[in-house]
Amino acid sequence: MIAYIHGMITSVDAESIIVETHGVGYHIACPNPYAFQSQLNKTLRIYTYHYVREDNEMLYGFKSSEQKSLFSKLLNVSGIGPKGALAILAATSVGEFVSAVEREDDAFLTKFPGVGKKTARQMILDLKGKLLEWLPVEQEEETLFYEGKTNDESNKQVDEALEALKALGYSDKELKKIKPSLSQKQNASIDELVRAGLALMMQK
Repeated sequence: MIAYIHGMITSVDAESIIVETHGVGYHIACPNPYAFQSQLNKTLRIYTYHYVREDNEMLYGFKSSEQKSLFSKLLNVSGIGPKGALAILAATSVGEFVSAVEREDDAFLTKFPGVGKKTARQMILDLKGKLLEWLPVEQEEETLFYEGKTNDESNKQVDEALEALKALGYSDKELKKIKPSLSQKQNASIDELVRAGLALMMQK
């Protein structure tokens, strides 16, 4: 099992990043790849989960060991696969998710892409009481603030956030409706814009 990879981020796209270490480039799928955009060509540690099945092998990467652990636990829930687990981690923090499970908040859990009431109840049944070490709600390890952005920079941030949301399965029509709201968040990072976009989608 590959616990983590320490290397340079050489590429970021809507679904994954590439991390190079000792001359080897690792293709790693992430919840919000554009959250690493500001660290392009910089060296950092990515916590990884090596997913192996007969017909599929993939590396999934996370900013924190807590995210990685929650991803692993979500895979053990009936009805949740890697894509669904990534969508959950892209839309919320570990602490917020655990809080929702502990209070049996079906309404919160069913707002995630692909999660219906049956799957939400299964998550509560399988995970309640087993994630208490992640309460209270955690704060993000890194909150990036961008001061004094130009309009072009802000628009680029919004466009990249919309691309990340599109990769999660939202249509161009849905994204067009929330773009004006995201464009008002002048000092938000791409990660924050993605979260805000997901929150707006959940209100529909």
